[in-house]
Amino acid sequence: MSLVFTKMHGLGNDFVVIDGRTTPVTLTEAEIRALCDRHLGIGCDQLVLLTPPTDPEADVFVRFYNPDGSEAGACGNASRCVSSLLGNEPVLQTQNGLLPTWQENGLITVSMGVPKLDWQEIPLAQACDTRHLPLYDAAACSMGNPHATLFRSIEDAATLGDALEHDALFPERANIGFAEIRSRTHIRLRVWERGAGLTLACGSGACAAVVNAVRRDLVERTCVVTMEKGDLTITWNEDGAVLMTGPATTVFTGTLV
Repeated sequence: MSLVFTKMHGLGNDFVVIDGRTTPVTLTEAEIRALCDRHLGIGCDQLVLLTPPTDPEADVFVRFYNPDGSEAGACGNASRCVSSLLGNEPVLQTQNGLLPTWQENGLITVSMGVPKLDWQEIPLAQACDTRHLPLYDAAACSMGNPHATLFRSIEDAATLGDALEHDALFPERANIGFAEIRSRTHIRLRVWERGAGLTLACGSGACAAVVNAVRRDLVERTCVVTMEKGDLTITWNEDGAVLMTGPATTVFTGTLV
């Protein structure tokens, strides 16, 4: 069976998007790993599978898979890409709930929902203050997937990221962000993504970095987050929802036979 796909990226965080809404697509973990492989497959940071929604208020169900074959509950950059691909400002159904999207001035905004801040919801292995973890004084939250943010040099991502992803404090592993506070409205960020390693950008990681920085009174509720290939604007609304705004790019379409 041939497999039609679209290659997309959000600030260099790249995806293989497969539309299984009309013709169902079933992939094993081994097949996902093969498709994500940059040498032997198409290559991507995550594979994104579109299926029919089960919620009547949604336009599509979106599932996110890491290069190691594991499933992620959320991906901000991929959500923007799906919104761009489908057009008409779709509502995305994900494991993290419904994510409304809209477009303005060539940029796409996704409402990423309300972050989870309790240690059990993230989850962590033990009760602790999630603003100050007993691990490099990181702060943690969940944006549909677990995130820990360390307020230190982004250069540490390459040396500390892997070990921290697998630290015993994170029973489901975690995305590890390294955030440099440049001003009250500007963060420089690098993220070691769970199951993917270092990526050029991480949308949910940018959301988590702003949430965690606001909780420590380091930045304002609207903040520009700069990553390797550009910026996202993140707003943590007073009502609790986190809004993420940025670009999405279609690279090419293809058929795998």
